Amino acid sequence: MRDPRPHVGEPLALDLLNTRWMSPEGPRDLLADTAGLRCWLQTNDLADRCSADERTRTALVRTREAVLRAVQGGAPDDLNEVLERGRIKRRLTDTGPHDEPDVPQSQWLAGWLAADNLLRLLAESPQRIKQCDHPHCILWFYDTSKNGTRRWHSMTTCGNRAKAARHYAARRD
Repeated sequence: MRDPRPHVGEPLALDLLNTRWMSPEGPRDLLADTAGLRCWLQTNDLADRCSADERTRTALVRTREAVLRAVQGGAPDDLNEVLERGRIKRRLTDTGPHDEPDVPQSQWLAGWLAADNLLRLLAESPQRIKQCDHPHCILWFYDTSKNGTRRWHSMTTCGNRAKAARHYAARRD
């Protein structure tokens, strides 16, 4: 299955949020079934580490809600509940230090990795975690622009729509 989402490639936590999007037909949810879960796992190179089953899908949907509440400034309890399901195991190997996720309940691995990723983003630059500024878009992105003023998940879609709407409104006046 080809990933049907209009915007992929964001850090894992934001890519998880972007499993919901608006299409011309209305709201879509990639995690509505295990086929969509399988697609998301493949897109994020997790298919060999995580099962595309109902238990994983349920855990990932719960994680998505926790991540959303966290980026919207809600209480951290839900995200902390996901994070409590795993830890980083640190070891010294022949090639040097190695960090490895240790998540005892396998259905939580993908969600735990996304929650852990969100912590890293929040520690680095929380102000760069943004929701697209187009009023009909619900997608998220990590602003990597030099000055941190990016407004849309994609200039070619939402940015152009906003410019066209302004142009049309100006011509009507």
